[in-house]
Amino acid sequence: MSNSRFWGILLATVMLALSLPTLQAGGKRVVFIGDSITDGNWGNVYNYKKTSAERSQTDMNHIYGHSYVMLIASDFQSKRPRSGYSFFNRGFSGHKLCDLAARWQEDVLDLHPDILSVLVGTNDLHSWLDEGGREDFDFTAWKAEYGRLLQLVREQNPSVTLVLCTPFVARQGSLAESPTYDLRERLTRRMAAVVRELCVEYDAVCVPFDTMFGKLIRKQPAPSYWIWDGIHPTPAGHRRMADLWKRKVRL
Repeated sequence: MSNSRFWGILLATVMLALSLPTLQAGGKRVVFIGDSITDGNWGNVYNYKKTSAERSQTDMNHIYGHSYVMLIASDFQSKRPRSGYSFFNRGFSGHKLCDLAARWQEDVLDLHPDILSVLVGTNDLHSWLDEGGREDFDFTAWKAEYGRLLQLVREQNPSVTLVLCTPFVARQGSLAESPTYDLRERLTRRMAAVVRELCVEYDAVCVPFDTMFGKLIRKQPAPSYWIWDGIHPTPAGHRRMADLWKRKVRL
């Protein structure tokens, strides 16, 4: 290659690099953690994986799953491609608060979130009722453990934005025929109230999914339009969750 051709290619490469948009340094890290509602099968390209390390974190077709998390992340990143923000879905199907606690170090603290969004509770109540539990679910212990986890994040990053989402339920699918549905609904309301208390105590943003779905279901004759099985939202439901989350949280 002649010197003139070499320098010509080098100059063209430099000019191209200078013309490309660059990511802004210091973009925030946004972490979502919870159960199957958050999970959306993120990172599971072929088979179900039990830990974050086993899931694909490079396949962009599955990186956020297909829940409200994907809608939030894709909307923000498509509109602000130079923001440098990173989004992480750490939802796992079937998980209760104790399960989140067991992976809190790996899936929250090690990611050093600037914004942490938590949605948990429905599996705690589901398991409690399956085991014959009644009205005396230990909300005091549940709240204390939730608060302990939030405190760990706050100690690591005093400026972290905590986002706590309220659990919800609908009289739909197999739950509609369950003899414990009315009890489940009462317990879910109490759990949502506990989450609101935590929001006040930890200066967290509250995303009231329970109130939102309650209003939607009253307007739409069939609850299944928004929550197809009593627990999991439909695509339309996830869209509304994403919209509400974005209205409540300043990114």
